[in-house]
Amino acid sequence: MFQEYDVIVVGAGHAGCEAAASAANLGSTVLLITMNMQTIAQMSCNPAMGGIAKGQIVREIDALGGYSGIVTDKSMIQFRMLNRSKGPAMWSPRAQSDRMLFATTWREMLEQTERVDFYQDMVQSIIIKNDKACGVVTGMGHRIHSKSVVVTSGTFLNGVIHIGEKRLGGGRISEKAATGITEQLVELGFESDRLKTGTPPRVDSRSLDYSKMEEQKGDDEIVGFSYLPVEKIKASQQRSCHITYTNSEVHEMLKTGFDRSPMYQGRIEGVGPRYCPSIEDKINRFAERERHQLFVEPEGWNTVEIYVNGFSTSLPEDVQNQALRMVPGFEKCKIFRPGYAIEYDFFPPTQLTYTLETKLISNLFFAGQINGTTGYEEAACQGLMAGINAHQKAANLSPFVLKRNEAYIGVLIDDLISKGTDEPYRMFTSRAEYRTLLRQDNADLRLTELSYRLGLASQERMEMVKIKNDSVSTLKAIFASFSIEPQEINPYFQEIDSALVTEKQKAAKLLLRPNVTLSTLLQYVPRLANALPDVPFDILEQAEIQMKYERYIEKEEELVQRMSQLENMIIPNAFDYDKVTAISNEALQKFKKIKPQTLGQASRISGVNPSDVQILMVFMGR
Repeated sequence: MFQEYDVIVVGAGHAGCEAAASAANLGSTVLLITMNMQTIAQMSCNPAMGGIAKGQIVREIDALGGYSGIVTDKSMIQFRMLNRSKGPAMWSPRAQSDRMLFATTWREMLEQTERVDFYQDMVQSIIIKNDKACGVVTGMGHRIHSKSVVVTSGTFLNGVIHIGEKRLGGGRISEKAATGITEQLVELGFESDRLKTGTPPRVDSRSLDYSKMEEQKGDDEIVGFSYLPVEKIKASQQRSCHITYTNSEVHEMLKTGFDRSPMYQGRIEGVGPRYCPSIEDKINRFAERERHQLFVEPEGWNTVEIYVNGFSTSLPEDVQNQALRMVPGFEKCKIFRPGYAIEYDFFPPTQLTYTLETKLISNLFFAGQINGTTGYEEAACQGLMAGINAHQKAANLSPFVLKRNEAYIGVLIDDLISKGTDEPYRMFTSRAEYRTLLRQDNADLRLTELSYRLGLASQERMEMVKIKNDSVSTLKAIFASFSIEPQEINPYFQEIDSALVTEKQKAAKLLLRPNVTLSTLLQYVPRLANALPDVPFDILEQAEIQMKYERYIEKEEELVQRMSQLENMIIPNAFDYDKVTAISNEALQKFKKIKPQTLGQASRISGVNPSDVQILMVFMGR
């Protein structure tokens, strides 16, 4: 019934979809197996993509040839560039999506991708021969063979849903859990554990009073995520979100349900996400706060369903209902679906290599929440990388790995496999030590050529990057040679109380002043505007960032060069750490467990001191 595939992808969430697309676009035959064909790429939690650091990840996925950015641009109902008041390293794109349109668009793109087949069934176990994954066994009893297997099981592995004192088996509300894989892998020697995540109630927009809330509109200019010319909505078409707040009354009502809360009664074993806590967690951890912000987010163009961002909870339904009705604007609210917590199995990611292949079983790859991460964007980028490397392994080609200085994706994977996680991992700009280099605006310049050489990014993408690079170089050369007279720019400097100039200055030099932007120079010096070629806004912005932050970028590149010595020192896989007698016991245990591939990775393992790395380097030098 089934052919042998190059790659089988288990699960069709954000990780599974990107894995299937990348492997197929590289030339592999792919079977995407999902328990429900109607929930492919479902937005299980909030109807949004991007945000702080997550927006950078989506742009990196797009630059590499993944689909998440295109799908988001096609399905967005609102766009905002966050952190515009800060430096460009912190700018992060975020979009509200139409939940149903997002999933439909993903499925359409996958169905139009050659070499992707679909099958609806549950995978119960992995076929393993001689410590190699070579297929799967399904709930219907089918044995389907492949050269590589990518497991992207989300929250479905032995998933349990909690609403107050109710316990339901499931991977999402009204969807059954997946069983068999955890038990098999633990028997083979894998370590597994439990994590928890949660979701807020969904409510009826018609029952809300928006006059009591603050409106949050989208940006006047929609930048979007994809570097390709994807058709997007006009700024005037955007749907607004709204902001309201909890209060002491809400908090007191929520506390009445704590004695029936699964978290406080110890029925939930797994740790929840630190950076996206439930409303009951917030009340406990931030007892001094009188209110917490809630974002009232529409779920799409043609639905009245609302997502109450910030009110994630697993308290009993009656408590959720009464507490919500004490929130300004929610006095008459009707709940479509209560919030709930879900607990599921994950496999500590220190059991993986940089390609997301497991160390115990070759040709077996993990991506997404199975690795202890939370968030669509984190899952999608892991799926992309696992799909690429599953193809590379199946085709006997070199692995594809991104370094920490090349992408947020590189930071995420290095963090996971070097440090592990005992709580759902979420990406932040603060996790990246080279964030001036890893901006959202330059993901294409950083990554498209790498992906093009691999065979994933298209010729169209590569040509666009070349045009962008050449155009930016032209603009920078004009600014470096163009002289501005004092009488042209001094009126502006007087306005902003900045030191006046007494002689001609190059435009590039004036741009280095803190309060001077490219748009102000063009406004006050029309001659400069006339000297510039007609280029799109993103190219002008890219040139401005590169000129304005040149010194910072150079310093970070120097730091990368200094650190590359450690990154380039390879530790042999069979290295005997027991011979290095001077290192600490904790470092010895961590080195033996994680088996770092380079001294750079060794230096980032939690519990390893700089002196341990120094001793290891000296020993290797001998």
